[in-house]
Amino acid sequence: MVRALTTIAVDGIAEIRRGDEIAEHIAVAAERQGTPLLHGDCVVVTQKIVSKAEGRIVALDPHDPDAKRRLIDDESVRIVRRRGDLVISETRHGFVCANAGIDLSNVDAGTAALLPLDADRSAKHIRDAIRARVGVEVAVVVSDTFGRPWRMGLTDVAIGVSGIAAVLDLRDTPDATGRILQVTEVAIADEVAGAAELVMGKSHGIPAAIVRGLDPAWFRESSVRELVRPPAEDLFR
Repeated sequence: MVRALTTIAVDGIAEIRRGDEIAEHIAVAAERQGTPLLHGDCVVVTQKIVSKAEGRIVALDPHDPDAKRRLIDDESVRIVRRRGDLVISETRHGFVCANAGIDLSNVDAGTAALLPLDADRSAKHIRDAIRARVGVEVAVVVSDTFGRPWRMGLTDVAIGVSGIAAVLDLRDTPDATGRILQVTEVAIADEVAGAAELVMGKSHGIPAAIVRGLDPAWFRESSVRELVRPPAEDLFR
């Protein structure tokens, strides 16, 4: 049971370049601002800086629609729907999202950020590096901004996790009235990513946040694959 959460923006992180150790940047910035990482924290890191550190930034002329279309096709395993410049596609990770997750914001002009090849692995690397540097056990969520079927607006969701449940399965447990829940599965990692985005924002240049006070029972080995609905159950595929 969680009664209160603290969500802390990690400010002052330097521009991330290819090969940089993200964990070191986060640990130093958190210490400098007086909120050092603690055992049981969950560190949320935006996809953009993970892609930068892992060299997933490519040249792209934003005024060349054919080049963008080719890049989307290359990053997709299936095109779900096209409407004008908008493409909904399925990525190799199983995500169904706009433009294969390719992003032109917060990167140098003439470039685009691609999704990490394996954001679970990216999250585990950051988690292990924090443990080695600071000596604390944290969870890590790699987040990105997605739209959602049936809903207007955008929110941050998890695209990679390490050390925290992606989904909390409450099926076969009683609700407050004693009734047994039949279908309730809570997207914990997505909720944590959304909470972190509230303090990071979209235009403030803050690429990481600490979510503190999560239920210790949620901390376990996991994978973002828990959040990917199987094709047979997905009306959009």
